[in-house]
Amino acid sequence: MSKILIKNIKGLVQAGEEIPNVKKGKEMSTLNIIENAFLALENGEVLAYGSMEEWEGILDWRGVEVVDADGCFVLPAFVDSHTHAVFAKTREEEFVDRIHGLSYEEIAAKGGGILNSARKLSEMSEDDLFEAAKKRIEKIIQSGTGALEIKSGYGLSVEGELKMLRVIKRLKGYAPIAIKATFLGAHAFPQAYKANKRGYIDLILQEMLPKIAEEKLADYIDVFCERNYFSVEEMEEILKAGQAHGLKPKVHVNQFSILGGVQKAVELGAISVDHLEEMDENDLLALQQSNTIPTLLPGCSHFLSIPYGDARRIINAGLPLALASDFNPGSSPNYDLMTILSLACIKQKMTPEEGINALTINAAAALELSESHGKIALGRRSPILLTKEIPSLAYLAYAFGEQHVQRIFL
Repeated sequence: MSKILIKNIKGLVQAGEEIPNVKKGKEMSTLNIIENAFLALENGEVLAYGSMEEWEGILDWRGVEVVDADGCFVLPAFVDSHTHAVFAKTREEEFVDRIHGLSYEEIAAKGGGILNSARKLSEMSEDDLFEAAKKRIEKIIQSGTGALEIKSGYGLSVEGELKMLRVIKRLKGYAPIAIKATFLGAHAFPQAYKANKRGYIDLILQEMLPKIAEEKLADYIDVFCERNYFSVEEMEEILKAGQAHGLKPKVHVNQFSILGGVQKAVELGAISVDHLEEMDENDLLALQQSNTIPTLLPGCSHFLSIPYGDARRIINAGLPLALASDFNPGSSPNYDLMTILSLACIKQKMTPEEGINALTINAAAALELSESHGKIALGRRSPILLTKEIPSLAYLAYAFGEQHVQRIFL
């Protein structure tokens, strides 16, 4: 039996029994914080919490590990609802290409980008891919992330996509945090199908999806709906086929252009719509009439020097907002959600409170983990994050070059 008492906590964040599962609009500017607090855990389960004035005599704590959190904050560990954390190799050569002036789309046109990752992945065994991903997952957890979504999409073949999803399934069994798997076969058209896009879509529908369903390899289905990639009509066909196999939509839309993908994704019941660097009033209206979670990926905007999603516009429209890393080797080689929090505050004018809500409660909703993650409440086993000694909660976003995580309780 593992008993832990964290005492003298400067601020216990997102702790309460009445915190909603989603925070929208103005609600995002407020956080539940108990000052000078304690938190009692047994085998990872929250047994009690509250003010230090209340803790004595609540429980029998013989044999307990006592952690003195004087000057430190305790939060639910962050949730990363959009990553591509399984990949073969990094792509720093394309980073240099961009320094020399090539755009993301120009790099893709010459065989770089997603196709580059697919080529490298095809040359790597499943075991080697798993071992590389294991090391990344360990670093991700150490950075403060307590739940994770991982997409396929660097296979772009039946064999390659199944290989990725099998690795993600193995990671689910290995990692001490919750992991959700997303099938993203519709990430790009492989070189062999550039002149036969219909053939590749049929491959997804007729060969990939039945095998994924048979082996229970995915929770969600994603499509990169964008010019030069998959049209709204193609996205709709693929998402509906995925739904027929029990996969729920979580989709890439509006990264470079507005095609109507947000409205169609909402119509199909998407759990989240991710990227949204470009948005119009029709997109906002569709989201206002839905339960879909808009998710912004500021790490990608920073790395590619493209516009940032308009967080203030989304929040001012009374909508919820989640943030995620988009961790991947081509457009966002960063998994540290503290960095994402800083970028959201600096570049998207979110307050630290809004950013923390976006990385906890709303990010958990974007992965359907609201009943277990995103807040601290009695009976929950969500991973807990203990910061180092810091002067205020806003310091997490302000001091963007520091490592703020002291410990993760799993």
